[in-house]
Amino acid sequence: MSSAAGSPSAGARSRGPAPRHEDPAIDEAALIAARRAEVALADALDRGADRWARVLAELPDQLRDEPVIGLRRVAMRARACYGPKDSIRDALAPDVTEPLLDALDRLIRALNRLDVQSR
Repeated sequence: MSSAAGSPSAGARSRGPAPRHEDPAIDEAALIAARRAEVALADALDRGADRWARVLAELPDQLRDEPVIGLRRVAMRARACYGPKDSIRDALAPDVTEPLLDALDRLIRALNRLDVQSR
């Protein structure tokens, strides 16, 4: 009896999403979103928008480092900053908020494509 059946390597990899570096579209989208989140964080700090600075503080690192399986949670949490009643748009400049929104939406679409492909 082979021990490969009980090993987590081959079987687990085929069931879960590929590592980020194996999906360049997702990795690139996440890195672009991370750079735009850094710009938004800097703008929040410059404007004294402390609440939004706290919300954005960990976002760039999470977008850079989170495995594929956790990226949707991070992107959706960041996307929630654009709420109908309370929005990051009310505190930061449009030339900062709109590129971040675009990058988050692109990342979410790339993750959706991956979900469809893996079914």
